[in-house]
Amino acid sequence: MLFKKMVRDIKNHKIQFISIFLMAFLGVYVFTGFGAESFGFEETASTYYGETNLADGWIYASNIDGDFVNKVNDLSSTKDSERKLIVNSIADFDNDPDITLHFLEDNDISKFYLVKGEEFNLSDGDGVWLDIRFAEAKNLTVGDNISFTFEGITVEKEIKGLGYSPEHLYQTSDSSMIPDYGKMGFAYLSYNAFPLSDVPYNVLLVKYDGNSSNYEKQLDDDLTRDYSSFLPRAQYPSFAEFQDETEQHQMMTDVIPVIFIIISMLTLLTTMTRIINNQRMQIGVLKALGFKNRTIMFHYISYGFWMVLAGSILGLILGPLTLPPIMFEEMADLYSIPYWLTGFNISFIVVTLLMVVLAALISYFACRNIVNESPSSAIRPKIPKVSTSGFLEKLGIWKKFSFNVRWNYRDAKRNKFRALMSIVGVMACTLIIVASFGCMDGFDEMKEWEYTDINHYSSKLVLEDNITASQVDYIADDVGGEKLMESSIEIKSGDIKKSGVITVLDDNKLYTPTDDNKNPISISSNEVSISTKMAQLLGVGVGDTIKWHIMGSDKWISTKVDKIHSDPTSQGIIVSKEKLDDLGLNYTATSVISSHGVDKNYSGVKTIFSMDSLTDSWDDMMESSMTIIYLLAAFASLLSVIVLYNLGLLSFTEIKREFATLKVLGFKSSQLRKLLLTQNLWFTTIGFVIGVPLGREVLQYLWGTMGDSFYLKANISLKTLIITFLITYVVSILVNLMFSGKIKKLNMVESLKDNE
Repeated sequence: MLFKKMVRDIKNHKIQFISIFLMAFLGVYVFTGFGAESFGFEETASTYYGETNLADGWIYASNIDGDFVNKVNDLSSTKDSERKLIVNSIADFDNDPDITLHFLEDNDISKFYLVKGEEFNLSDGDGVWLDIRFAEAKNLTVGDNISFTFEGITVEKEIKGLGYSPEHLYQTSDSSMIPDYGKMGFAYLSYNAFPLSDVPYNVLLVKYDGNSSNYEKQLDDDLTRDYSSFLPRAQYPSFAEFQDETEQHQMMTDVIPVIFIIISMLTLLTTMTRIINNQRMQIGVLKALGFKNRTIMFHYISYGFWMVLAGSILGLILGPLTLPPIMFEEMADLYSIPYWLTGFNISFIVVTLLMVVLAALISYFACRNIVNESPSSAIRPKIPKVSTSGFLEKLGIWKKFSFNVRWNYRDAKRNKFRALMSIVGVMACTLIIVASFGCMDGFDEMKEWEYTDINHYSSKLVLEDNITASQVDYIADDVGGEKLMESSIEIKSGDIKKSGVITVLDDNKLYTPTDDNKNPISISSNEVSISTKMAQLLGVGVGDTIKWHIMGSDKWISTKVDKIHSDPTSQGIIVSKEKLDDLGLNYTATSVISSHGVDKNYSGVKTIFSMDSLTDSWDDMMESSMTIIYLLAAFASLLSVIVLYNLGLLSFTEIKREFATLKVLGFKSSQLRKLLLTQNLWFTTIGFVIGVPLGREVLQYLWGTMGDSFYLKANISLKTLIITFLITYVVSILVNLMFSGKIKKLNMVESLKDNE
């Protein structure tokens, strides 16, 4: 009988129970969906790196001979090592794609991951194992021949296999800002394929015990720096890029879904309280008919239990099945990896069970007091709370307030919990919406900052490594451009070491360093400026000393920090050409920037970027992140509708008798609608005002997880404020209008006789 009653109640109050189901589903769906994607990143990387035995570190030197290898192997921490020659080459295709050649002495560390063709063979001097994504872009397959040109040497090899490399999980080239597999790739070859008798190995891959700092200290102490640089796994560009992406997604799993779950539980609490209070008389009748308290308790606990159980299980199933594939599809454009694994964590089960247990507890506490009352007491409506005069009501200004204001103030004071839940619900929805749309604003702001405030050129000509100074001068004069040097560097402060970029200025007008507020700053000829993000990572400021060296050179430079500039995408140091000369380093232009559109081909120019192509590449690069932001914005908007509807329904249910009384006293339905709208707008405004700054803090936390290369302060644009305002207030007003018909149809006699 009680089961039939529950089915009838669910049918009669289907909107309320659907909202409970949706809130439980949405909370678990977002948590498990984002979690499966985030843990999938970790599991994918861990499995892939394990299968390919990714190196723990990379030691670079101009020529790594057997004696050097023996010294490294003699270190107590070294477990294994393997040397290779890495050279940049041009493949024989129309657009001169950049191909990184790996000549291997062995294939045990950072192994080639074969997908098609033969296994890698060190004895094969005629074959090449090629990047599968480059091969697909160029319609190449196993058995085809391909030619590479490097350092004036051209070699032609037969493609023996296609696959992936753990060292090229994320790859870009000088001719492409983002992964463009038609313009770049890699190839693995045996040392027997090298055209000369002696292979000048320049990289030693190492596996070692302990942390990277201790291992590097061993290298410095025992090898007296017979190498140019050492990169631990954490600083290797491909690994670091993917790790930053993983941490960013992990942060979203740790923060955003938790907010959804908290809102779900708070909304469930208010909804179950309302439903059980409406069943007060029926509870009294059941008690009068002889039903035990325990039976009645289990009956009402089952209301929330079954709805939340169904919603949570559906969310647990659909979250990992639907959300990760959507995001993996975007990630696959950026990262070269043979497979994507959907992750699983025991927290998914724990959260699902926790949702169900909390639903049962919430239902228990909501009906505990009513069930413990006597049948004669429970069968009557709950005695309304008596509101005593507070401080505000004793002031003279109280009588000057309108009836609308005074009535809503006292109603909120009588129902503090409902008021608090309304404010918290609006605040949480506002927070997520602000953070979501704030991310969209941030990406646009970074693009504007980088490609308008800092870089003013129309064309950027990237130069070949072997270009002569006279060629550079000719190109700069012919395009009316400026020379610019940008090189990769390592920077150290104490025990902290980071990779960055050195930018060397030569009276440039088309490149302008900026401060934290995007205002231009001037860096004099004897000053060294460090970027804000790099200064934060190293823990340094103006007046502190840093050490750095250009990648490929073992000459470390010690300089004092004179200024701090800000850049959204490039972290490192800026110096003048004169300062570089004073430090004993050679100025080598890496690009020429021009205010004109350049489409002429020059000898010594690797590629030409137009500003339009750069901004288009930026948009493509941000597209994967935007997918997550769009999903969050959609979920946040849906959440606000459910939350505000439930809170509006709760408000109307609790003040139904008061409204009936006011109608008897002569108040019109329009006046009562105004009363309800005023209260909704009060709570919405308070939640909105609190939620906006909290959303900004969440947004700042988001930017902090973007990786070492990106820097941005959280700012809430007027557009985001307007969008958030419209979503929040329009939903609030629409919810109020939904109850207008209920006010008109309010049965005054029935509502007033409830308390007799």
